[in-house]
Amino acid sequence: MAEKITSTSKDGERIAPSSEFKKQATISSLAEYKRLYSESVNAPEKFWNTQAKELLKWRKPWRKTLEWKEPHAKWFVGGKLNVCENCVDRHLGTPRENKAALIFEGETGDQKTLTYKQLHVEVCKFANVLTGLGVKKGDRIAIYMPMNCEAVVAMLASARIGAVHTVIFGGFSSESIKDRVNDCQAKVIVTADGGWRRGSVVELKKNVDDAVKGCPSITNVVVVKHIGHRVSMKVGRDVWYHTLMNDASHKHAAKAFDSETPLFVLYTSGSTGKPKGVLHTSGGYLLGTTMTSKYVFDLKETDTYWCTADIGWITGHSYVTYGILSNGATNVIYEGAPNYPEVDRFWDIVERHRVTIFYTAPTAIRAFMKWGDEPIKKHDLSSLRLLGTVGEPINPEAWRWYYKTIGGERCPIVDTWWQTETGGIMITTLPGAAPSKPGSAGLPFFGVVPKVFDDAGNEVKKGENGKLVLTTPWPSMLRTLYGDNKRYKKVYWSEYKGVYFCGDGCKQDKDGYFWIIGRIDDVLNVSGHRIGTAEVESALVSHPSVAEAAVVGRPHDIKGNAIVCFVTLKQGLEGTDELRRELRDHVGHEIGAHSKPDEIRFAAALPKTRSGKIMRRLLKDIAVGKEIKQDTTTLEDLSVVKQLQAQD
Repeated sequence: MAEKITSTSKDGERIAPSSEFKKQATISSLAEYKRLYSESVNAPEKFWNTQAKELLKWRKPWRKTLEWKEPHAKWFVGGKLNVCENCVDRHLGTPRENKAALIFEGETGDQKTLTYKQLHVEVCKFANVLTGLGVKKGDRIAIYMPMNCEAVVAMLASARIGAVHTVIFGGFSSESIKDRVNDCQAKVIVTADGGWRRGSVVELKKNVDDAVKGCPSITNVVVVKHIGHRVSMKVGRDVWYHTLMNDASHKHAAKAFDSETPLFVLYTSGSTGKPKGVLHTSGGYLLGTTMTSKYVFDLKETDTYWCTADIGWITGHSYVTYGILSNGATNVIYEGAPNYPEVDRFWDIVERHRVTIFYTAPTAIRAFMKWGDEPIKKHDLSSLRLLGTVGEPINPEAWRWYYKTIGGERCPIVDTWWQTETGGIMITTLPGAAPSKPGSAGLPFFGVVPKVFDDAGNEVKKGENGKLVLTTPWPSMLRTLYGDNKRYKKVYWSEYKGVYFCGDGCKQDKDGYFWIIGRIDDVLNVSGHRIGTAEVESALVSHPSVAEAAVVGRPHDIKGNAIVCFVTLKQGLEGTDELRRELRDHVGHEIGAHSKPDEIRFAAALPKTRSGKIMRRLLKDIAVGKEIKQDTTTLEDLSVVKQLQAQD
């Protein structure tokens, strides 16, 4: 009999959208959702044809909706379009052209707004710059930038000329830059003189200089003067962005490209071996992100939308750049940290810019909880009408806090499950159509057919736990891993025949809602029980003293794995032996005695990347007392690791 992943997710609680929200929602009833969903899975070609025609501008119609030769998909075969034109040009000559496309705010308080008309000028200029540097269709360019307007401009300009961009998160080290540039053989890299992070300069240009010493494919480094930081410029290779832009024409005719033209390669974060470059193409990806942006975020012309994700992650691609701009929305982008100069920085931005839709990560939400309600009460958040979460499963306690404290119990929450590989949101609760269940990702999006399998590949019963798979192709799916099709097949298509293996543990309840338990590789085998670390984390955070928790395993001679917990307490509380015992008992009560932690370590903070992702692989090394040899350059605060090691 296959071992089962322990899950204690409770599915009884339902929170329905208000009648006011439902009245204005794009999809306003469960019946309407079910009708469209049924059409999308029973007559997929008809459904996708209709959506693609209505939501995107095509230069040439396609002759075939889907060509599927497992595990490779081609969508809208023979169709031609330009991704950049769909995000920028098509809004010209309409009331949107003078509407704010991007509202940038820097950590130091500097601000910049680009209307769609102004964005068009900037993108056309930079498209001419790239062409002038010898970049042509199919060439790769790397983008290593802060969260600013120029990063978005570079992405769009690359798409405009048919080049392939790879955005590298601005917290990565020079070694990580080198690995990614060399893997895709990028020709040009776009960077900045520096960025700001909690008042300190991030040495972006220096990191690029160190990286390109080992990158023979790089011919030019384009440098944006972002903060006025002094940098060295290598003659013949390095060129200033503003100089090139001053000399560039603002006129550029966007060419039409085949629907399957590669758009970008994005390397998945945190891998210790060879970078894994996820390849997305044009037509299907743009349709997926445009559709999900419209329906999941219920976008209106009057919305001011803010996704806090960095441009270097897939969320920054799909729900900062492509999906949002394709819909003609107003988009806030912020460069700095959420707690600089004070812990109320996000709420100050929401208030001043009258943000209506706010999309962030559970990690950030738990940090807000830790900092307390007082910083939030200082600000008027009445402009908010919809909240979202992304990046990992959200524990019910954080969900409820978010709903009550940030949303004032009036804003629906869209908890979104998706991956770099899926390109867009796959499971969520459409905000006007169905009630939310705190902790559940929700219902499948249109055209998505998820199932939960046991180890043998059999579908499990409702309420039972297993492994999440996707059983039909979808437009925004990855096409392969760049330069490594063999690895693509092995990673995603070898676990079960004919279906995409997501790598997540999951259950589906009697109402059809999906509950993500966490990554399969984040499952511990404790005395024959398979326990999802996310479950233990959720149990810990449900205790009133706990702000955040991360759980890892340590080898145990008898039990297989010991459960080691790193716990951050709410402000003003102190970690004591008595509290340790209380937390152990609390986990035992919530999950079962077999799940009681073997060790609980109190930590002032957990090691996180600048995007807020907890680096559990570092915690695994700390738990077993190993010397840390992994790349720690993406860490927000290196001292956190040293403090945790000092507890050994």
